[in-house]
Amino acid sequence: MSRDVNNHIHTTYSFSPYTPAQAVREAKAAGLAAAGIVDHDTVAGAPEFIAEGRRMDLPVTVGFELRVYHAHTAIGNRRTNHPDQAELSYLTVHAVPSDKFDAVTEFLKPVRKARGERNRAMCKRLELDYENDVLPLSMYHQGGTVTERHILFAKAKEDYAELARLKSEFAGYIPAGRDECPDIDAVLDFTAQNGLIAAYPYLGDVVNSVTGDKKAQAFEDSYLDELIHILYELGIRAITYMPSRNTREQLLRLRALCNRYDMLQISGEDINSPGQPFVCEALRDPLFQNLYDTTWMLIEREGR
Repeated sequence: MSRDVNNHIHTTYSFSPYTPAQAVREAKAAGLAAAGIVDHDTVAGAPEFIAEGRRMDLPVTVGFELRVYHAHTAIGNRRTNHPDQAELSYLTVHAVPSDKFDAVTEFLKPVRKARGERNRAMCKRLELDYENDVLPLSMYHQGGTVTERHILFAKAKEDYAELARLKSEFAGYIPAGRDECPDIDAVLDFTAQNGLIAAYPYLGDVVNSVTGDKKAQAFEDSYLDELIHILYELGIRAITYMPSRNTREQLLRLRALCNRYDMLQISGEDINSPGQPFVCEALRDPLFQNLYDTTWMLIEREGR
């Protein structure tokens, strides 16, 4: 029986070729034992994901992903896991039960509004019509989020290969503002009040890309010990990472720090394009046994 899991699946409610139901069916067909949804700035696709999980007899877990502002903290303007802006970081929020969906939606409402305003400005730079060229590619009117990828997908005329090329040289990019990226302390207060798990997604420096598709670039590794300590002091008690994206040496160092601070470790392979494998074979290494256990803890915590 398969033990494979994936806790980082995006759907059409952020950017992906898969509706929530299709994501479940793809996960099931790939042999996953459990699957997790983490759309950007929304949980609107979660009810469909849960319903299809029940129909397909596939246990599921729900989270979301967002960008937070941290220039006022001990992290300051240092480069973390956000490639485009140094004062921002990505966080994932896990273990969101169904009775918290409304609270999450209300919390993220100003984020989605501000993102829409910036999207319109970027579309103007790229000579795109936001209403007619971009919104139809999204689930915006059903509560979904419109991301930069939607804009580039419209510019690429819905060609994923061209999207990847445009993303590497996003000439029309406008930095995200404070209104779109809530303060990290506000996000951590919200997650604590609602019993949710905020996790920092480790990116790690790229020297020789493990997956062969990333340029050499520095992120957190030069000050990782300090960063994990700062995250712990801020109130973050979980780290998420993708075993296929980093070297064994990077992951051994990260896991040692997680153990030092008793931080929960969560894993999932970022699914947002066609052809990506839902199964992470690197996760089958006995070293990552605990990541399977974490997935089942999240599902149990959500009451699914």
